[in-house]
Amino acid sequence: MLNKIIFLIVLLTFLQLFAQEETTNIQKEKSSMNNINDISVLDMESNEINLSDYNGKVLMIVNVASECGYTKQYAGLQEIYEKYNPKGFEILAFPCNDFGGQEPGNNEQIQNFCSSKFGVTFKLFDKIKVLGEDKSPLYDRLINNSVTEKGDIKWNFEKFIISKEGKIVNRFRTKVEPTREEVISAIESELKKQ
Repeated sequence: MLNKIIFLIVLLTFLQLFAQEETTNIQKEKSSMNNINDISVLDMESNEINLSDYNGKVLMIVNVASECGYTKQYAGLQEIYEKYNPKGFEILAFPCNDFGGQEPGNNEQIQNFCSSKFGVTFKLFDKIKVLGEDKSPLYDRLINNSVTEKGDIKWNFEKFIISKEGKIVNRFRTKVEPTREEVISAIESELKKQ
């Protein structure tokens, strides 16, 4: 009888430890789905950039296009970049040709257009896909997290705010200008956090 009691106590202890470990693993997995630190991307010179390199900075990630009705948002993006970059803010812009073929150029053409037309000084990355089976792993994460609105990118110039720890914290659709109060408020809020 005593052996059975000891066995049951050991078994229950084991099951409790196993359940705690599974809960921890689920929480870690869920947390990683809201974080971009494990993702690498290519810059315009084909250098691999680990997004964890940006830890300590507040990020805005945006899919961009040169021949879009919203291309004028480059001016607003540059404006907020100049204002908040000295405080620890970065913009990571990803050219994308998924919407109406509005980004047909190669990386050099895109970079020349952005700097000559809008004076862009924030970081431009290699052209990517944000839709379909070939979707960038970064955008797969951005649109499938438990924090912001889920669902595909609907057009160019969708904006995501990322915390200093790499967590996805806000999503703003195309029509929301980068200089709008709700975007500025989200950036400032994240910059104030330690």
